[in-house]
Amino acid sequence: MPPASRPYPITHIRETDREKRNDLVAVEEPLQIIIDGRPLAVLMRTPGNDQELTLGFLLTEGIITDAAQVKSIDLESRDNHALVFLADNHPCDWQKLTRHLFSASSCGLCGKATIDAILQNHPPISHPPKISEHIIRHAPEQLRSAQDNFQSTGGIHASGIFSLTGDLLILHEDIGRHNALDKVIGSALQQNLDLSQTFLLLSGRISFELMQKSLAARIPIIAGISAPSSLAIDFAKNSNQTLIGFLRPPTFNQYTNFTIGSSDH
Repeated sequence: MPPASRPYPITHIRETDREKRNDLVAVEEPLQIIIDGRPLAVLMRTPGNDQELTLGFLLTEGIITDAAQVKSIDLESRDNHALVFLADNHPCDWQKLTRHLFSASSCGLCGKATIDAILQNHPPISHPPKISEHIIRHAPEQLRSAQDNFQSTGGIHASGIFSLTGDLLILHEDIGRHNALDKVIGSALQQNLDLSQTFLLLSGRISFELMQKSLAARIPIIAGISAPSSLAIDFAKNSNQTLIGFLRPPTFNQYTNFTIGSSDH
């Protein structure tokens, strides 16, 4: 697997002291996704878990609904390229995809129009599960302790999928928040994991795009260490997802869908 970090020579400055040292920096490189010979997108990502990243991206952008619709993903033929070959009975609808990506790209559409466009393709969560405050409060510590690359670089995001009983099932890191989420969703696809009985923890702020990707994967509960955007909150209300922000134990803010129990057990 390619290295996720790389040493760079720096000068560490503290008051009047100067020290030459090496600093580990998170790697950022492009990954071009090509579907059946046609370029789709370029993702700026941290190398590693490119198979999972590609699968997750294909699902959250509405190109596939399950892993069986992908015949193969070739990561070896060309550096920093993912050559995707879809199943013969599942061609890519490029016209629909172009509209979908336009709607999700924050390029001038109003919030309501954007939300309505997404919900046409991904219906709201019908019955969000309940979860205890105790489970929510303990998740950030588990996420942080498993973030190897963050510990070494301090400059990388993480997404973690947890069971409703608090077990960390999948964790991936990436310099891009969206990529980290696509990686855990891609891993879940590979494992045939039912994400409707899980919750997601994000290491940073919660944007509309992350809520959209979570709904495409049918994740009912989303929590973040930092703040959600206004459009993320509006989306969560419309999609019937539970949204939690500023998860910094012992406190957190719950913005939508108040299904969290008060039990500490």
